Amino acid sequence: MSENDNALANALPGMDMGTPDNVIPMNADPSAPAKADKPRNLDLIMYIPLQVTVELGRTKMIVHDLLALGQGSVIELNKLAGEPMEVLVNDKLVARGEAVVVNEKFGVRLTDIISPMERIQQLK
Repeated sequence: MSENDNALANALPGMDMGTPDNVIPMNADPSAPAKADKPRNLDLIMYIPLQVTVELGRTKMIVHDLLALGQGSVIELNKLAGEPMEVLVNDKLVARGEAVVVNEKFGVRLTDIISPMERIQQLK
């Protein structure tokens, strides 16, 4: 194990820094099925930070109206009351939900998860 591998292993405890799953030994039969008894090692991505945003709505304003805002001003949004909020991960829609209060904090109860096909179409 190299010095960089040791540093990574110390930064992410519990990770196996052994041979990657996609390495085929030179004497192995490439047409043979992969070992099903070893689960895919997803530990590499489990600690990647993601930006999660819950969007209540949007609006457009001119500068004059923006500067006129004060305490108690109401900004009208493009969504109707009771309409689901959008849950975005890294600016990509992944779910919709409704606002809830849990221990005096706002939260979102997911009511609709975007299908994998819809998520793929967002990437195009």
